[in-house]
Amino acid sequence: MSRRTRGQPKVLLVDDEPDLLELLEMTLSRMGLDTSRAETVVDAQRQLDANGFDLCLTDWNLPDGEGIRVVEHITQKGLDVPVAVITAFGSTQNAVAALKAGAFDYLAKPVALEQLRALVKQALKVPDKPQPATTYQLLGESPAMQQVRGLIERLAKSQAPVFINGESGSGKELAARMIHLKGPRAELPFIAVNCGAIPENLMESEFFGYRKGAFTGAEADRDGFFQAANGGTLFLDEVADLPLAMQVKLLRAIQEKKVRKVGSTTEDAVDVRLISATHKNLSSLVENGEFRQDLYYRLHVIELGMPSLREMREDIPLIANAILARLARGMPAGLEPEAVIALERYPFPGNVRELENILERGLSLAADPARISADDLHLTPVADESDAPIPAGEKWPLQDYLDRVERAAINEALEKTRYNRTAAAKLLGITFRAMRYRMERLAIK
Repeated sequence: MSRRTRGQPKVLLVDDEPDLLELLEMTLSRMGLDTSRAETVVDAQRQLDANGFDLCLTDWNLPDGEGIRVVEHITQKGLDVPVAVITAFGSTQNAVAALKAGAFDYLAKPVALEQLRALVKQALKVPDKPQPATTYQLLGESPAMQQVRGLIERLAKSQAPVFINGESGSGKELAARMIHLKGPRAELPFIAVNCGAIPENLMESEFFGYRKGAFTGAEADRDGFFQAANGGTLFLDEVADLPLAMQVKLLRAIQEKKVRKVGSTTEDAVDVRLISATHKNLSSLVENGEFRQDLYYRLHVIELGMPSLREMREDIPLIANAILARLARGMPAGLEPEAVIALERYPFPGNVRELENILERGLSLAADPARISADDLHLTPVADESDAPIPAGEKWPLQDYLDRVERAAINEALEKTRYNRTAAAKLLGITFRAMRYRMERLAIK
């Protein structure tokens, strides 16, 4: 008898690795699937008996046994739940054993998302449909990233202009797309414009369009960015690079909600939500007379600050693995432990964009892409850490000093909570996952 639930198909994910679970959950949720977690064989068996699932994905290595016990439980109980096993790359023997026990397929680690989606579609007959939100995700569980995601959820419900501030490569356009996709304009256009890449003499025609014959080469009417984004969202990236003359025209378009094409005698009404961004200090530019104050207040209604990668180091392994899975295109790829530590200690002036560049280089240079080493990444060397106290006044290199301060704070919290990591994380005001990553990075046992 089928145990397929009504509404969203339900998938049981059996694994004790939080990073992999999060990646699986995000991928499956974007396919319209509901997921539940189990971290042990016993918990998986209990949930399978108590609830109706449409699919089960289980890791091979679990704290209380092997994933094949989950497969055997489903077979022995006669549950109508297709099950697939996730095995370490190259573990052909485990994969064959799982198939013989009743699994319908298996996945090799690191899990390739395209293979995962294909496997799920095969098991559940999930129809192919566009999923625009899949590509646009801000990964991470650090306090800084949780705050950003929470603010994005609230901003999506509003129609007020949003100003996104952050360093280059910190994901400003990604945040803008998420605000758009989570809001009422999600089905309408999202037009991203790099204000610093448009020649000054073409700005007006690019933003507002032009009429046929308005200038040499204008052989037909053409819409501008405002018309293209009508009904949707217009994202002005690097808005600080707009020349003053264009700032005046942009201000009028925002105030009047109308634009005039070059060469036209009439105006066109437009309805766009404006999101702007820059890596520069816009308020300082206003003080220096380089950016109009009235336009600043029109754009700067609500501010969203994007954290740098240095402010969310505990999220680097998760983000790096997600990027690697995309770059590898289904091929096995993974980072050695020392490579992960090296990434966590690297200052990342270019943030996530630089991380992607480093991983792409490492993937290309590694002799075995499944075991990318720290040497393959070609990062700037960082001095080894030491537990020796720092003499007064010697607080550099800064990262070494900060690491020692952080280590002392964590050790003190652990001692106060009798080495209960959950309680220590709460005392420090960070998540348990952040606590675990910081302890691993600082070699605290």
